[in-house]
Amino acid sequence: MSELADAVGIEVRLTPQEMAAELRREARAGLSQTPRSLSAKWHYDDLGSTLFARITRLEDYYPTRREREILEARAGEIATVSGADTLIELGSGFSEKTRLLLDAFRQAGTLACFVPIDVSEEALRVAGRQIAAAYPGVVVRAIVADFERGLHDLPGGERRMIAFLGSTIGNLEPEGRAALLAEVAAALAPGGSFLVGADLVKDPRRLQQAYDDPGGVTAAFSKNVLAVMNRELGADFDLAGFRHDARWDVEREWMELGLVSLRAQTVTVRELGMTLRFARGEKLHTEISAKFRREGIERELAAAGLALTRWWTDPASDFSLSLAVRR
Repeated sequence: MSELADAVGIEVRLTPQEMAAELRREARAGLSQTPRSLSAKWHYDDLGSTLFARITRLEDYYPTRREREILEARAGEIATVSGADTLIELGSGFSEKTRLLLDAFRQAGTLACFVPIDVSEEALRVAGRQIAAAYPGVVVRAIVADFERGLHDLPGGERRMIAFLGSTIGNLEPEGRAALLAEVAAALAPGGSFLVGADLVKDPRRLQQAYDDPGGVTAAFSKNVLAVMNRELGADFDLAGFRHDARWDVEREWMELGLVSLRAQTVTVRELGMTLRFARGEKLHTEISAKFRREGIERELAAAGLALTRWWTDPASDFSLSLAVRR
């Protein structure tokens, strides 16, 4: 076995069969309730991931660029302050922005282990080999898991930093965020750190432009969840029979995303034995994207036993990175 192969290991905590069972379970529950819903996680098959990558490059979609600006400016400080010997990344994908952190840790000379966690085994294999080759001496221990339930018995040393980038935390409702932050705190020893990216509250007109581009890329991404249902569950959703809908919820301070039925229609989901009747104008909820204020982030971290120690924003104050430590 080569030295590179020795440096990369993959632990499968979520098999394709378990993923399929979870899809059936969540789809049945979501499509049975009122209003109907589907989890945002099911957008991300190969096509969905490609479409989302296109969204991140759109002029009006600022979060990815703004977070990268902060990382470019602050990665060295993050590495120094955390002193981490293990970097754990939640929802890592191909770990593209994470390489800014890995570069900083390499310069600091403290990092021994990188633990990316994602539901895509293929993405982990590709990224793991690339990172092991680019960062000799850093052991990669990838975990195939849903990050909301995969934080027990993590490999690596005691001085851990868990990174959750991309404002993915905003896709969770408050109860889900509280549960995840409690899991994060439990996975850290006292003094361990948590780095989280969060989009900030801003002019709703900018948010509308970011989540409903005129070129229709976001709409195609939104509808892709229906294509996933058709392929995986034998459904017969007519993608042309729905339109993408993005609205700012003033009270909850989040973008409410979904699909609106353009006509009265009947959909069957063969694998679930379900027949769904949609009224014209009925909305199928697919995702939220919560926006944050510093005091809210600090309060949610504190409730989980995590103390905010550093707060950074980009020059335009569009996006934030928070570094917290386990008490």
